[in-house]
Amino acid sequence: MVRIKKFRYPFIESVRTSEYQGTISGVSYQDIRDLVGVVVAVILSLLLSLGIIFHWPLAVVLANLFGLFVVGVVFAAFRVLAHPDRVRADEATRVLGIARDTLPFLRLGLTPETADAVAHIILDGLERVIAVGVTDTTMVIGYAGAGIDHHGAPRTIVTRSTERALKEGRMLVLSTPDEVGCDDPNCPLMAGIVVPLRIGGKIIGSLKYYYAQEIFLSEAELAAAEGLTRLLSTQLELHQLERQASLATKMELKALQAQINPHFLFNTLNTIAALTRTDPEKARNLLRQFAALYRHTLETADAPITLGLELEYLEQYFAIEQARFGDRVELITDVDEQSRKIPMPSFMLQPLLENSISHGMREDGSRLQVRVSAECGGQYCEVRVADNGRGMSVNRLEEVTQHPAAAEGLGIALQNVRSRTRGFYGEDALFSIESQPEVGTTISFRIPVEFE
Repeated sequence: MVRIKKFRYPFIESVRTSEYQGTISGVSYQDIRDLVGVVVAVILSLLLSLGIIFHWPLAVVLANLFGLFVVGVVFAAFRVLAHPDRVRADEATRVLGIARDTLPFLRLGLTPETADAVAHIILDGLERVIAVGVTDTTMVIGYAGAGIDHHGAPRTIVTRSTERALKEGRMLVLSTPDEVGCDDPNCPLMAGIVVPLRIGGKIIGSLKYYYAQEIFLSEAELAAAEGLTRLLSTQLELHQLERQASLATKMELKALQAQINPHFLFNTLNTIAALTRTDPEKARNLLRQFAALYRHTLETADAPITLGLELEYLEQYFAIEQARFGDRVELITDVDEQSRKIPMPSFMLQPLLENSISHGMREDGSRLQVRVSAECGGQYCEVRVADNGRGMSVNRLEEVTQHPAAAEGLGIALQNVRSRTRGFYGEDALFSIESQPEVGTTISFRIPVEFE
C-alpha cells in the first residue's frame, strides 16, 4: 500500500493515494501544475535562444517571446490566485461563517429538525458540494441537495462509506462512486468526504459532503471539511454541557424545595394539632384548607408558577397562622395585575412570611404587619416582603447572611430563598436584606423579566 507524505494539517496522518485526490503518488496537484509551467517556460526559452543564435525568422522569434510572456503572466496569476495562504484564509472564513449560522440550531442538540437545517446551511456555504448529509450512528437524520430521493432523511444509512467511517472513526475521502458505496445506478453522488461527529471522544454520527464528479480535492477543502465537522462537534458538546448544567440547576432547585416543604409541613401540623384541643371544628377546617394547599404545592413543585398564584398560596398559609395568633398578625398585599404574571418557583414567599411571624413578633404583643409588594420597571421587577417586627442588629444580620447554618431556621430559610432566586432567574437576579432593631425587616429580590 502506497502512503503519501504527512501534510501540514495534523488531523491528516496518512491516507491511501486513492483516498486523497489532491495528490498523485505523493505529489500535490499544485506541484504538478507548477512543474508543467516550468517545463513550458524552459522549452520556450530554449526555442527563443536558438532562434536568436541561428537567426530564425523574426516572426518565429517574436512568437516564442510572446509565448514566454503569456506563460509568465498565467503562471504569476495562478500563484497569486491559488496561493495556499489565500486559499486557506478563504476556506477558514467560509467555515467560520457556516459555524456561526449553525450555532443557533446545534445549541438545541442534534435532532432531525436541527440536522436538516444544518445540512442546508452547509450546502449553501460550500462550493462544489452538491449534497450534505447528517447522520447519527444508524440513521440519516438530515439531508439537503442532490440524491434526496434515495439518500434523504429520515432513513437508515445506506452507503457503505458512512458505515465504514463510523466504524473506523476517521475521515474518509471518497474518490469514485464505488467508494461512495451507493447501490442506486442513477445516483448523482460521484465523490465525497465523510467525517465522524464526536462528543467527548465518542462518535455520535457523521457529516457527509458529496460532489457531482470525480474531482481533485485540495488540502484546503479537506481542511474545511474536517475543521467544520470539528466545530460542529464542539457546538454539540457545548449543548450537552449546557443541558447538564441546566439539569444540575433543576436538581438543586428541587433539593432546595424539598428542604422547605417538610419544615412548612411540620409547623403547620403542629398548629393544627394545638387547635384540636381548643377548637376542634376550626382544626378540621384548617386541616381541609391545608390539604388543598399542600396538594397544589405538590402539583406545581416541578414547574414555575406566577406571583399571583404564589400570593394565593401565601394567603392560604396565612389563614392557618392567623388561626394560631389571631389579630396579632396582619398580611397586606400590594401587587398589581401586571406584576402578578411574574414567574417564580413555588414557595418563594411562604418561608419569608413564616420567618416574619416566627422571628419578628414583638414581646409587647403589638400587631405584626407583613406587607408583600411588587414593582416593575424596565426589564426588572422587585418583589418585597417587609414587616414592622423586632428587626435585627448589624451583627445578627451578618450572622444570618454569612453563617446561615448557625442562625437556626431563620438563616437556612433565607439562604434557601436566596439560592433559589439565583438558580431560577440567573446571575442578574439580586437578593437583599435590610433590617433595623425595633423597626422591622425588608427582604427584596430584583429579578429580570420580559412581559409579552
